[in-house]
Amino acid sequence: MTEVKVLDGGFSTQLATHVGERIDGDPLWTSRFLYTNPDAVYQTHLDFLRAGSNIIETNTYQASMPGFVKYLDKSEEESLQLIKTAVDLAKKAVKTYKEEIKGTEVSNPEPLIAGSVGPYAACLHDCSEYTGGSYGNIESMDSIVEWHKPRIQTLIDSGVDLLAIETIPCAREAEALVEFMAKTYPGTKFWLSFSCKEDGKSIADGSSFKETVLKCWKVTKPGQIIACGVNCLAPRAVTPLLKSISQKEINEFISMIAYPNSGEKYSPATYSWTIDNDFHPPEEFVKDWLDIGVRYIGGCCRTGNKDIERISAEVKCWTKSHIA
Repeated sequence: MTEVKVLDGGFSTQLATHVGERIDGDPLWTSRFLYTNPDAVYQTHLDFLRAGSNIIETNTYQASMPGFVKYLDKSEEESLQLIKTAVDLAKKAVKTYKEEIKGTEVSNPEPLIAGSVGPYAACLHDCSEYTGGSYGNIESMDSIVEWHKPRIQTLIDSGVDLLAIETIPCAREAEALVEFMAKTYPGTKFWLSFSCKEDGKSIADGSSFKETVLKCWKVTKPGQIIACGVNCLAPRAVTPLLKSISQKEINEFISMIAYPNSGEKYSPATYSWTIDNDFHPPEEFVKDWLDIGVRYIGGCCRTGNKDIERISAEVKCWTKSHIA
């Protein structure tokens, strides 16, 4: 049985406990704090490691060279240095954590660092990573890949263990990035996670989730994509999507990844979250997801270190029952 890895949670949610500031609505989102409060970024990573995360992500989801130039008045060189700083802060947190746990038994003694690569949509700052936007209709994806290149190269050169290509709302963007990774960085492992609708079959731009995953899965050499799946949607909407790419459905085992949001609903107009009557937190679904092939599991927006502790506990319980 492939070992299950617990991811971290929503970086902005946990970061807010350290900075006491409103983060949602900022065009740089959490990446601004790489410049204004790097210690809070480091402390946030530590929170998730202490909660049981086997993999933490760099604070680079909404980081980009153009974004830092525009909103922080940084040069291109300084912008790339901030992305490198994100990796350094994650490494520092891992080093601190490993010193803390010496002589103890924990479920995550050798944490990994994934370089977060959010979609082009994130830099548009219009929530199009959840709607699919219109940029997927452009004739060529070359310009989108060119936009991604500096961050991807800097993350890899700075020594991340793998990449998290995540919250991708556009099938063509996913396909272009997978082809780029296969050709340019065939030795770098990554996972591919989509922003999806709650209809159980579509990614945000309306493309078939199943068909897009299968197409991307076949582009790289075996093992380069460590998992495919979904993130940042309500937990109750995850299972139908993942079942469509389960071994039972396609007669092939694709390692899956799931890190949904808390289950609350987000309002882009007010940058706020509300709980509705159909609220179910992620930990309620962990067993079902593991049963159908999820091997990487964590949280996204509005999930903090306590949520990761609960998810980790569910993973331990499931693993114990399957080893016994």
